[in-house]
Amino acid sequence: MGFFATKVLPEFIEVDLGHKSLQIRLKRNSRAKRYILRIPPGDPTPVITVPARGNLKTAQDFANRQVGWLKQRLGSRPDTIKFEEHARIPIRGVLHTLRSSGKLRGLAQLDMEEETEELLLLLPGETQSFHRKTKDFLRKLAKDDIEGHVRHFTKQLGRNYHSITLRDTKSRWGSCSHDGKLSFSWRLVMAPPDILEYVAAHEVAHLVKLDHSPEFWRICEELAPHTKQAQRWLKEHGSQLHLYGQE
Repeated sequence: MGFFATKVLPEFIEVDLGHKSLQIRLKRNSRAKRYILRIPPGDPTPVITVPARGNLKTAQDFANRQVGWLKQRLGSRPDTIKFEEHARIPIRGVLHTLRSSGKLRGLAQLDMEEETEELLLLLPGETQSFHRKTKDFLRKLAKDDIEGHVRHFTKQLGRNYHSITLRDTKSRWGSCSHDGKLSFSWRLVMAPPDILEYVAAHEVAHLVKLDHSPEFWRICEELAPHTKQAQRWLKEHGSQLHLYGQE
């Protein structure tokens, strides 16, 4: 053991914004060299990254000095969009309006209003269940799209994968483990189809090279020639996908 013992931090601290108090989550990172405050996309709780030798007092002092920044950022932050009736959400990059199908049972389905040509996602049952049913529909659609691309790309490379899991991660769009387990954010199905295709290609390329070496990027761009454009889209627009479906 080393000479330095890291004290356990509380999960949250609070700062006074004047009209109310605000909770901030603390997250220790052994690789961080300084305290960093950020507001994760689609999450109302700010996060302070605390370096390995950081402590509670310094984290609290740092947070108190950032009150003005927090007021400005939280005040100008775009509103989240709930999965509720009449909400408009992107599906495969195109906005759809959530609408009741008027049926008590059945499956959610994509449709179009004939007169206005408005694209719809029709949902059965009570409106109170719209959040769950919309999320279930998007997850299934994402699974179908991702599995199709993964099968195509693994066949192209002559590789096998172990499994595919869908999650709601905020820090990454996909991952690949050393034993071939692939994981993806279901929110990718809200992006244009070529973005989901790129992320699938990226993770399948890791089945060959589990790093980000020049050889890895060669394989990735061979599978998805639009790799650079997709990366740029995710950097500029990816955080917006986390604004949808927050309860």
